[in-house]
Amino acid sequence: MSPSFRRLLADLVARRQPTSFDLDDPRVAVAALMFHVVAVDGDVTAQEKARWIDELARRYDLPAEEATALAEAGRSAELETADLMTFTAGLRRRLSTEERLDLVRGLWSMVFADGEIHEFEDNVVWRIADLLGIEARDRMILRKEVEAEHAAGRTADDE
Repeated sequence: MSPSFRRLLADLVARRQPTSFDLDDPRVAVAALMFHVVAVDGDVTAQEKARWIDELARRYDLPAEEATALAEAGRSAELETADLMTFTAGLRRRLSTEERLDLVRGLWSMVFADGEIHEFEDNVVWRIADLLGIEARDRMILRKEVEAEHAAGRTADDE
């Protein structure tokens, strides 16, 4: 095998294929729900988008590039889907109660990302949590915890 052919093969193997996610991947459903939360008020701010991608990266231990690809897959899936039930039904079956609670916590963090709580964002998190089978009491506790964390983080940042 010639050295140039070997280099060509090595280059092809070394190139990373763009990350793609199957529509039935539960991570896409999570990314879609997160997109729905940040977009429901009609304006996706830079802070919301960054928080969304950071949350996906943290949740699934992904590098930024893959988290961005997952976010885009979620956005596309959400834009093509008529209702939240499409995403929540599968997640309710696949995720444990603890994982569903953590998801709702992540959704609340999306709401607080831009520092403004829009009533549509608040309402959609309540609806998603309900569809995921999360009790009203737990939804409120999670909201208050995330709100307190956000306020503490903002206070620490202001000092």
